[in-house]
Amino acid sequence: MFVFRGGTVVDASGVRDADVAVEGGEIVAVGEVPDDPDEEIDVSGQFVAPGLVDAHVHLMMDGRPDPGEVSGDSETTLAYRATATLRDALSAGVTTVRDLGAPGTLALDARDAVEEGVLEGPRVLACGQNVVMTGGHGHWFGREADGVAEVKKAVREQLKRGADVVKCMATGGVLTEGALTGAPELDEDELEALVATADAKRVPTAAHAHGTTGIKNAVRAGVSSVEHGTFMDREAAELMAERGTYWVPTAKALYGIVDAGTEAGIPEFAVEKAEEAVDAWAEAFEHALDAGVPIAMGTDAGTPFNYHADIPEELELMVEHGLSEEVALEAATVNAADLLGLDGTVGRVAEGMYADLVVLDDDPLDDVTSWQSPTHVVSRGTVVR
Repeated sequence: MFVFRGGTVVDASGVRDADVAVEGGEIVAVGEVPDDPDEEIDVSGQFVAPGLVDAHVHLMMDGRPDPGEVSGDSETTLAYRATATLRDALSAGVTTVRDLGAPGTLALDARDAVEEGVLEGPRVLACGQNVVMTGGHGHWFGREADGVAEVKKAVREQLKRGADVVKCMATGGVLTEGALTGAPELDEDELEALVATADAKRVPTAAHAHGTTGIKNAVRAGVSSVEHGTFMDREAAELMAERGTYWVPTAKALYGIVDAGTEAGIPEFAVEKAEEAVDAWAEAFEHALDAGVPIAMGTDAGTPFNYHADIPEELELMVEHGLSEEVALEAATVNAADLLGLDGTVGRVAEGMYADLVVLDDDPLDDVTSWQSPTHVVSRGTVVR
């Protein structure tokens, strides 16, 4: 057992002065803690908060300017890269991630390796391969499928592998040459088949969707979350709010491309598409806030200049676009945990929760940038930083 002594706890339940005791990978007491722990860590004047949950990463990608460069890498090389990105994310205070697309079983194997203690990293949930139409966005690492029967088979393949979520491409995307960012790819019948097949095993779904038509198709089909949502209009936002569909905005993915540009080596086609999308994405944020769309933090970490070590910067971007610091905290902890099916186990500093914690020098409800420099990181009850 060890105790964080003298700190201030801050999570979605509020702010309170309390000691925190950890034993056996769990939080065993908050407030009244045992007097004789094995170790005490003085955190006086600091803030004890939940570890962050990133609902959208790609462990095989490392933030290089052109992600397409890794398409020829072997799965062994990609696995070594994933080992490094896992380490970077954990060091940044990210204690749970959801990988939304990798070749074969790479991310699923990373999940198991972390769980077994072979690799050090955040808890991993993974989709296996994302389901994509032939030649669609991300086809080089996805499972191509056309028509209801093929989509069903593709989903069942991921479920057989043990996927925690089924991910699909409902529209084109920025980083695939020739794909139109907002154009629908899988159609509504295919999306309905995908959701129904996953639902039969009680597995949630996620849809990459930039364009308004694709977003609405995915929401009507019943997906659990819309990823990116760049061209979301008011009608789409209201539909998402009505259905309780989570939005995972991935601000860092878009701004990583726009801010760096072609001068940094990002392909021209990707920069052009991102620049066309940035104003629409800002409007989408307004629509989502006005409609009350539930938001979970996700970064799309691994895309150009969007490093796993910098995941906490996403909270700052969300606040810049209208979230309060309190709501940003909720998006990155309890909301993301709920989306991932981990509600009640991660995302709060409370007795009985997994001991995934960060210690910050400043109150993140006053300064959202404090998430970017944790002094301690605890994962599964072990102090890893």
